[in-house]
This record gives sequence, structure tokens and C-alpha cells, in this order.
Amino acid sequence: MQELTVFQILFILTISATAIPKPEDGPKQRVLHKDLSDQEHYINSQHNPSYDHEAFLGEDAKTFDQLSPEESTRRLGIIVDKIDVDKDGFVTKEELKDWILYTQRRYIQDDINHQWASYNLKEKDKLPWKEYKDKLYGHINENESNNQDKLEEETFSYEAMLKRDRRRWSAADLDGDDALTKEEFAAFLHAEEANHMKDIVVLETMEDIDKDGDGKISVAEYIGDMYRSTGEEEEPEWVKNEKEQFSSYRDKDRDGFMDFEEVKNWIIPADFDDAEAEARHLIYEVDTDADQKLTKDEILDKYDIFVGSQATDFGQALTRHDEF
Repeated sequence: MQELTVFQILFILTISATAIPKPEDGPKQRVLHKDLSDQEHYINSQHNPSYDHEAFLGEDAKTFDQLSPEESTRRLGIIVDKIDVDKDGFVTKEELKDWILYTQRRYIQDDINHQWASYNLKEKDKLPWKEYKDKLYGHINENESNNQDKLEEETFSYEAMLKRDRRRWSAADLDGDDALTKEEFAAFLHAEEANHMKDIVVLETMEDIDKDGDGKISVAEYIGDMYRSTGEEEEPEWVKNEKEQFSSYRDKDRDGFMDFEEVKNWIIPADFDDAEAEARHLIYEVDTDADQKLTKDEILDKYDIFVGSQATDFGQALTRHDEF
């Protein structure tokens, strides 16, 4: 097998969206339909406004610059005009939900466009597996076995990464020609967004957590994926809560383990629409006349709920929102 160069190793670590992650201390977010914000929605039973700011602004919230209330309000007004798609002077729950979904999904499309351009240098309609593999992994022989079915806890295995990518590629390749269209490539990169890829994500999750390779997840493996004790400190309260979650909700048949279906129920929760719930919450907070829709004045009067005393680079959101 050809040795990887330093450049190739760095390339894999920085570009690959499907590489097996290095284990880290601290809790991991395994649920596919992740929250609309990295912030806690409530802190000590008190509503956290930062959650609403990130839900409303999406990834752009991370690049907030300090602005005066006047400038925040002015820029928010421009955004409100964009959200009001039918130009009737009101922002409905549906329009607000659409905006929240847009801000949450925009970074995914950006990533797809960037990686498609990075790998599909010849600008063809389809990207063959061999071209993708050679660019990312060099000339690793994907058929060469290294007798390492599982990753050691602190060890990277590029052959294992390649094996996982190969399996995910085949699942995304709906017509079976070993080359992906841009739409298929999107499913490959962001399998959590494609219904036909959900089982692959569940399988990958189980492989990450199931350290003894018995095809099921014990409570020790479940907690070990999120927390590593040094044996010296007291177990945090959230760890105790997670153990209770495992016993009471995750392990539905009470056999002490999570099997494939139980893991699937955990990481792919059903029947809850985060964007709609957040849109409903924002309207509740701002709708002074209780008509279930917001005027521009109502929104601007409560600008702090949407953007606080800061605002992101709204120019980017405006120029890229033509398709909204």
C-alpha cells in the first residue's frame, strides 16, 4: 500500500465529511434532527434568548458583530421584508418557519457546493468513485484487509475510513453505476438529510459506540460515548440523567441494551417539528394583538428577541436568499 503523504493526511482530516471521528471527551450530539441552536433553550427554568437568536439567524449567528440597537433594528427590518414572501405586510407562522428552515439548511447546501467543486474538477455530471477515492485517500487499496474491523479507541485507521465511505457511497448511488450525481453526492455527504440513507447513519452510529462489537449498545457504551471518568471526580448530574434516559426511554424492551431499532428511534426522533415549534414560540412572544401573525412593527419593537443587541452580516443572507 502506498504511504500517505502529510498533505494527503491533512486533506482527509479537513475535507472529508464522512471520516470516522476521533473520540473526544464530553457529550456528543447523536440525534439527527439536531436542535435549532447550540444554546440551551432554558437555563435554570429561565428562557435563554440566545437560543432564539441562533434559531432565527442560523449559522450566521456565529459571526455576530456588535451593533447598536438602531443598526440591529434597521438590518432586521430588511430581513423581515424578505421573510414576508407574499408581501401582504404580515409574517405568518408558515413564513417564519420557512425562514428558520432556510437559515438552518443553507450551510448544508454551501458545503455540498464546495465539496462538489473540490472533487469534481472536470465539472462532469457525475463523480466516479475512483476519482473521489484517489483524490481523498491517494491509492490505498480498498480491497486490502488490515485485519482491523474495529477502531481502537485512540487510533485513526484510514482503511476503516475508506471502508465506511465506500459503503455510504454505494448506498447513495441509487442507479448503481458507481458514480454520483450532485444530488446523490449530497446524500453521501449529508446522509442525515436523505430518507434512504438513514439506516446507514444508524449503522455508523452503532459502530462508533459498540466497542465490543456484539451488535448492540450497553449502558456503559452509551455513557462512554459521551463521558469519560477519570475515577477521581464525582459523576456529573447530566451523566446520571443520561443513565436514567437509557433505562427508561432508550432501552424499550428493557434487556439492558439498545439494538438497531432502538438506536434508530433514539437518533431519528419522529413527530416533532423544531422549526414549527420555534416559529410558534416567536409569534407567542411578539404577537401583541394576538392575531397569530406579526407585523413588521411588532417584530422591530421586539428586535432583541430575534437578534438581541447584535446582528450578523445580513448582507450575505440577503444576497443569497433570492431563491427563498
